[in-house]
Amino acid sequence: MTATPDLGTFQLASPDLLRSTFRRHAAGVAVITARGASGPVGFTATSLTSVSAEPPLVSFGIGTGASSWPAVAETEYVGIHILGEHQSDLAATFARSGADRFGAPTAWREGPEGVPVLDDVPAWLVCRIVGRVPAGDHRIVLAEVVLGDSTGAGRPLLYHQGRFNGLRD
Repeated sequence: MTATPDLGTFQLASPDLLRSTFRRHAAGVAVITARGASGPVGFTATSLTSVSAEPPLVSFGIGTGASSWPAVAETEYVGIHILGEHQSDLAATFARSGADRFGAPTAWREGPEGVPVLDDVPAWLVCRIVGRVPAGDHRIVLAEVVLGDSTGAGRPLLYHQGRFNGLRD
C-alpha cells in the first residue's frame, strides 16, 4: 500500500534526505575493478547504468575520496561485474574500507587489457573509459564496452534498505 504524500512534512535537501530516499530504491549490485599502480583495485557499486546501445556505453559513480579513485582516475580500462544473489559476501568485501579485496576467498584473474576479472559472476564487461564528469564529491565515469561475457548463471544481487538481498518472485 502506498501513502499519499503529506506536503506539509517535507524536508529540505540534505545528504541524509538523499541517503534515506535511496535506501528505498532497490538497485542491482556490481563490482568495478581496475589495475592500479600498486596492484588491482575495486569497489562495490549500485550506480551502474546502461547509457547507450550504439555505441555500447555504461556509466557509474565513484567518490573522489574512495581508495579506488586514484586508479580509476588514471586507468584506461575498467572491469564491470554483475553480481549474483550468491555473492553478498563478495559485495560486502568490495564495499568494506581497508579489506583485502583481491585476497582469498576472492577468485579472480588478470583479463584483457590487464583488468582484474572476477570469477563466477553472472556477467562481466571490460570497458574503455571515455569520460570522467565531475558531480559534487563524485565523478560519473562513462565507459565504452570493449568485450565481455553475459552467459553466467544465477539471479541478480540487489541492494535495498542497507542490505544485500536476492530477487524475489
